[in-house]
Amino acid sequence: MSENVHPKATSVAEFEKAANEKLPEFVREYFGRPGEGGQTYRDNCEAFKRYRLIPRNLRDVYIRDTSVTVLGSKLDFPVAIAPTAIHKIAHPDAEAATAKGAASMNTAMVLSSWSHCSLEQVAAAAPRGVRWFYLLFYRDRGRMKRLLERAEGEGYTAIVLTVDQPLFNFDRIINMRRTEPLPLQVSFPNIWLDDDAHGQPGTAEHLAYLKKVVKEAATWEDVEWVKNNTWLPVVLKGILSAEDARAAVDLGVSGIYVSNHGGRQQDGVPATIDVLPDIVRAVGGEAEVYLDGGVRTGTDVLKALALGARCVFIGRPALWGLACNGAEGVQQVLQILKDEISLAMARSGM
Repeated sequence: MSENVHPKATSVAEFEKAANEKLPEFVREYFGRPGEGGQTYRDNCEAFKRYRLIPRNLRDVYIRDTSVTVLGSKLDFPVAIAPTAIHKIAHPDAEAATAKGAASMNTAMVLSSWSHCSLEQVAAAAPRGVRWFYLLFYRDRGRMKRLLERAEGEGYTAIVLTVDQPLFNFDRIINMRRTEPLPLQVSFPNIWLDDDAHGQPGTAEHLAYLKKVVKEAATWEDVEWVKNNTWLPVVLKGILSAEDARAAVDLGVSGIYVSNHGGRQQDGVPATIDVLPDIVRAVGGEAEVYLDGGVRTGTDVLKALALGARCVFIGRPALWGLACNGAEGVQQVLQILKDEISLAMARSGM
């Protein structure tokens, strides 16, 4: 798993194939696992194919600008990296390599609380990168305040709260359906504070620790507390209804992140691209709107932008690049998407 490969991949699909050929079975299963029957997981990708672009011809598209400003940061193109867990099972350099790959393309990365690398390690690996932090809700708000201060102090520029996980299936997060221990050491330095870790991930001791410290069934009051205890903009990830989007805007949230958790949470919910237009209308320009779920090509990105998204995020594709070639693999996946976006813009007359 530590040996880099250099696939002559020219598409995200080819990176997926190369990664699946390289990764152990338990990692493939974990990255690819859908919720329940997988209806939403499949529909995320299929839904993009139901939308059509109508090109405008005879326009001067020789020079195209793919850049976008997201929460005040200028990105070279409107694709950023979504928060995903435990990058170390894809590559030994873990989230530090992912951050380097994103920074090399001047785009953003959301660091997960379930990361092997700490806030500080990722900041040191990509000091000029645009970094957001996905914060869990905790029973102890003092713990949340300390994590917010760490993110602020290390130059993270937004806080992301995932709102589509009222309950955690900790067994699946940590054990990944395995009956034996993980074949590598994993830590969660953005969940453990100081020396308060109890047991190694996958053990009953660690499972009990997580259930004790993580708050389940968070509410709007918890979101309001976070917003009032950081000067960073707050983004809500997991919004699928116009009503929730409007409530978030009324609370003063800066970003609405349309997501169904890659089809890994509640199965049978809509594909994100299908609910995007209604959410954009509900927000009414009072917050930025983002999307993830099923983005595999530059044309997918352009469709999301046409329907009102400011930026899209990719989860699994970044992991496939990481698995194939570390930071360079992440960069290669992002470069493919950037080139495809530029070409799609030209062919659409943008």
